[in-house]
Amino acid sequence: MPDATATIGVIGGSGFYNLQGLHDAERLAVATPFGEPSGAIVLGTLAGRRVAFVARHGDGHRLLPSEVPSRANIWALRSLGVQRVLAVSAVGSLREEVAPLHAVVPDQLIDRTHGRPSTFFGGGVVAHIGFADPFCERTATVLSAAAAASGVRTHAGGTLVVIDGPAFSTRAESEQHRAAGATIVGMTALPEAKLAREAELCYASICFVTDYDVWHAHAADVSVELVLANLQRNVDHARATITRAVAQLPEPRDCGCGRSLAGALMTAPADVPPEARARVALLVDRYWGGAP
Repeated sequence: MPDATATIGVIGGSGFYNLQGLHDAERLAVATPFGEPSGAIVLGTLAGRRVAFVARHGDGHRLLPSEVPSRANIWALRSLGVQRVLAVSAVGSLREEVAPLHAVVPDQLIDRTHGRPSTFFGGGVVAHIGFADPFCERTATVLSAAAAASGVRTHAGGTLVVIDGPAFSTRAESEQHRAAGATIVGMTALPEAKLAREAELCYASICFVTDYDVWHAHAADVSVELVLANLQRNVDHARATITRAVAQLPEPRDCGCGRSLAGALMTAPADVPPEARARVALLVDRYWGGAP
């Protein structure tokens, strides 16, 4: 019987709907307290490591950015034993030097989303995670090196501004994002990164640039046709990058991501309602012990 666990998770974004090279693959329907994930979690072996893959937008790209069930996706990966998440995304560039077909591994985020569920907590249990540095530096370093080794012009570091979508930015918004110091603009890294931190997962993102957004004087308006054309050109690089990164991630992890909730839990265990305790047991039982 195949091993139904994995230590590395991969979240595929636009254009990245399957993980080629995954051996002994099986599809799992994983139930979570936060509903169903975007689709089946595909478990298998890649570069000698156990990997769990989920397509962020579902089979056939059916989910809007604001409809992605990020809590269920992250929870499902965590419940399977995942410790690190490599996320793949399509983005627009806000900088001349970051051209279409380049890749960016960001180290900062600006949140311009509204109303997306962004925490596993609430309903009687409170936690405040540290989020000053939203990506795992060690995982991001491996991901940057893997992208460069796969032949992609890669920018290590940069700020990703996350918007709701599904519409692309107005020209005024694009200029506003540039003035705020952002490097790239996307629609899905949040709340994914916040939830990964709450789940004590290492999280890093490889963002493939498809366009210059709409600030660039010589760029065409952003369109699905343009995005899809450049996504197809980048997909082989994306798969090669993920395969290299999976092979190169060190074991065991030695960063602080695996203790993100230490000191973050505000509510005393005795004051947490039983239903809330059960809902977050996967995350808190290591600190609070078993059921009271």
